[in-house]
This record gives sequence, C-alpha cells and structure tokens, in this order.
Amino acid sequence: MPQPRAMATASAAVLDGPASKRLPAAAPAPSPSMAVHERAARRVGDLSAGPIGTGRTERDAFNREQYDRIEDNPFLGVRTNPLSTFSIDVDRASYGNVRRFLTSGQRPPKDAVRIEELINYFPYELPEPRGSDPVAITSEVMTAPWQPQHRLVRIGLQARRIETASLPPNNLVFLVDVSGSMNEWNKLPLVKQSLRLLVNALRPQDRVAIVAYAGAAGLVLPSTSGDEKARIADAIDRLEAGGSTAGGAGIELAYRTAREHFLERGNNRVILATDGDFNVGVSSDAELERLVEQRRRDGTYLTVLGFGTGNYQAAKMEKLAKVGNGNAGYVDSPAEARKLLVEEMGATLLTVANDVKLQVEFNPSRVQAYRLIGYENRLLSTEDFNDDAKDAGDIGTGHQVTALYEVVPVGVDGTVPVRGMDSLRYVAPDATVRSTTRGPSDELLFVKLRYKRPGNSASQLLSHAVPSRISARPSTDARFIAAVASFGMLLRDSEYKGNSSAAQVLEQARAALGEDRGGYRAEFVGLVERWRALGVTAGERR
Repeated sequence: MPQPRAMATASAAVLDGPASKRLPAAAPAPSPSMAVHERAARRVGDLSAGPIGTGRTERDAFNREQYDRIEDNPFLGVRTNPLSTFSIDVDRASYGNVRRFLTSGQRPPKDAVRIEELINYFPYELPEPRGSDPVAITSEVMTAPWQPQHRLVRIGLQARRIETASLPPNNLVFLVDVSGSMNEWNKLPLVKQSLRLLVNALRPQDRVAIVAYAGAAGLVLPSTSGDEKARIADAIDRLEAGGSTAGGAGIELAYRTAREHFLERGNNRVILATDGDFNVGVSSDAELERLVEQRRRDGTYLTVLGFGTGNYQAAKMEKLAKVGNGNAGYVDSPAEARKLLVEEMGATLLTVANDVKLQVEFNPSRVQAYRLIGYENRLLSTEDFNDDAKDAGDIGTGHQVTALYEVVPVGVDGTVPVRGMDSLRYVAPDATVRSTTRGPSDELLFVKLRYKRPGNSASQLLSHAVPSRISARPSTDARFIAAVASFGMLLRDSEYKGNSSAAQVLEQARAALGEDRGGYRAEFVGLVERWRALGVTAGERR
C-alpha cells in the first residue's frame, strides 16, 4: 500500500524541507552535523500556534510528556559514607531530547536533563580491554572547572569492540506503534526511515519480523532473512498510523514471535519504536515491566526508541529498557537514527556484559566529601554490589560509560554543604581514621566493578586504583566531559553548578573539540549557543 501523500511530504521535510521559521538572531550558523536536527526543529515551529519564543507552541497546546523528578545527588561525607554504589547506564536518550527542545527554541524541562546521558552521548578515546574481560577501567583526575578547590574524577569504561561482520546472528522483531498519536511527521514517518537504515545494514544470517500495534496487534511481516531487503522494506512502507494504542498486546506478540525463531547463540531482541503513549493493553506499568523482565530471563532483550513530541514518556521507556536488558534512545532525525542503529549497531544490539555495577571507596586521608554527578535513578545500596541477584545495567559491544565524581579534598572547608559530617558516638574522629587508613596513602579512591558474562548467573570482579595526583594537562576528552557536565548543571539550574556559565562552557568545549569525528562536539557548542540565545532567568549566567 503506498504511503499517504501527507505523510510522504512530512517525511521528506525531515531531510530537505524548507525552513519556515528563523532562529533567534543571536544563534550561530549550525555545524554540518546539526543541519538535519535544525530542519526538524523548524518543522516543529510550523506546528506551533504562534512564533517560537512567544509561549504558544505545540508542546504547550497538547503536552502529555512525563519525566520522573530528579534530585541532584548531594555531597556525602567520607567518614560516614565511604562507599558509593550504582548501576551503570548506557542510555543516551536525554541528549537527543534536550537537543530537540533547544533546536526548536525551547528550554528543556529540568527533569528531562540526565547529565550522565549527556556525557555518554559522545565518543571518547579509551583503551581496549586486555585479556578475557569484556570491559576495561580507566581514570583521570583534574581540577573541577566550576569549583577550583574541588577535584573532578573521571572513571571511564570501555567495552570490547566487535566488528559487525563478526557479530553473532540477529533475531530481531520490530514492534512499531501505529496508533493515532503517531500520525505526525516526526513519529511514524521517521520510524520508517530509521528502520530502513537498520535493514540496509543487516546480513543474510540476520532475521527480522515486524509487529504493529494500535487498536489491536498484528504480524505485518513474519521472520524474514536479512538478504530479503526489498520484502522487509515493502512491509515497512505499508505501515500507517491510526487507532488507539494497545502496547501490551503488541509486546506479547513481539516476544512470542521472537521466541518462535530463538537463536541459542544469537542476539534475540525486540526493538520497540513509539512515542511512549501506552494507554491500552497491559493494565499497569508494573505488569508491563514484569512481562519484559520475564522475557529478559528467557533470553530476549528489549531496545526502546522514542520519537516525537507531546506524548513522549521518557521515564516509562527508560524503565522498560532497563528491565529488558536493553537501552533507550531518542530519535529526532535520520542522522540520529543512523548514529544509533548503523554506526553503533553492535553496541545497540549485542550485549557483552550484564548487570554491571560500580562501587567506589574513597580514601578518608585524601577525600573529605564527594558527590556522584548524575545516575540519580541508578543508585544501589552497599549490599547490592555483591548480590548477584540484583539487576543492573548492561553494556553492548563497543559501549563506553563515563562516571564523574566531584571530590572535596581534605582541608577544604565551606565550599558546599555536606551530609553526614556530624560527630558519631561509636566512630573514631577524623584524625584517628586517617592514622589507621589501610592501603597506599597516595590513592584518592578505589574502583570495583562487577559484571556477568551473558548467560552466566555468577559475577566477575575487576578493580582499579585511582592515584591522587592531578593531571597537569588534562586530556582533551576530560576537558570536554567537564564542559558537558557543567552545561548539564546549568540546564538543571543545579545548586552545585558553582561558577559555571554558558561563556565558560563554550570556552572549554571549543578548546576541547579534538578531531571531532562526526561533528558531535561542534554540534554541542551550537546547542550551548542556542541556550544562551534564549536568555537567562534569575540565578543563571550567560
């Protein structure tokens, strides 16, 4: 069935539609990598009830987007909180979502800004794992740009890279939302473009099925070999939007289809493409999560791709991906779809380490207090680290993860409020603690990592000591990461942003562009410029 004319026109506008809105005068010309995103943002302007910036936008007129509340992690005193434990997170959806707001001339909601997802969006230079472990740990210590008396500790994880040709076969099921809410240019038409990109990268040993759901779920394409690209593309072209959403029924059919063609030594995965508007089907979010969790235990994982505006349910989609041993992404253009589904295909589709947890122990002779930047919804209790039954994040081939700690050195007082600094009845005072500290005194902290090999129930342990010395010349990557973290705190208007300002972020980011393959860092500079062009509110700095 041919694609409706209106949809085809809207879809084409993503790539080469004319700009009907002018960006604020203060905004710079976009970098080449931003061209598609900017044209998409201007399309949002066409749908507004008034010009961008007047307060009358499509998002204001009909907005059902939901974000879980984020409370910035506080500074904790090492004497009473020597351990920091959390699950890694490889999701990057927040960056694409923030970009969507800024390129359309809007400020992103504070709770839409997950700093760890902004940081992890960019590729960095990290050493490959050695030996049999699928992940390597590195670290770097520098001065915190927004608070020079503090230290910024970067912990980097690099998963082993596997060439696409060497990846195990894929058993994929595309689960596509074709409900009425998807009948917009940046939803179903963009989903179809994204899936075509992935199909073009499939190999003969890969298999693909397509399930669509709206008022009811249906099998659009039975499991088909990756070398039948024309047949798969024809099934994608036949997808049309209309009806209510029965997401639960669609997921059940998608998992059943994946199970019928299960590959014992392959990648079995459902790829859900939706705006997140699950309003019919499984009766509750909890029931839906239990379904996804059970199928994960059976060996079929879930990747969630978010599209569009107005209905985007970031929190729900992230939770589904988390319990499904997958990752969540936000697609705002064909360029982002290509990055996520083609350039990073292995990381998106093949998991090399399950239930990855980090536990950091701080040296009380060197560190007075610390805070983990981001990962607020990934925190674990101390006991969870050694509990192999506790679910945690997963890493795909080639994935990179960065965690940042802001550290208050011993002897630095009054810069920030610190929790857990009151004297305790049964714990020795600081001086005694320092005198009895075990281990090398020149260590700032000690990192432990637990992971499971796919299919195994017992975890493996890795460790890495971080020396206290500060890098005289921080790496380009570390400086850029610090700029992104600083910008995230500005977007969130965080109480911990210190002396951060847009001008400072721009200076740091421009000086740390490096080779910038793909132009992602130049795009970031453009986003900061756009944020500054929107003006400032009380307490914010240009």
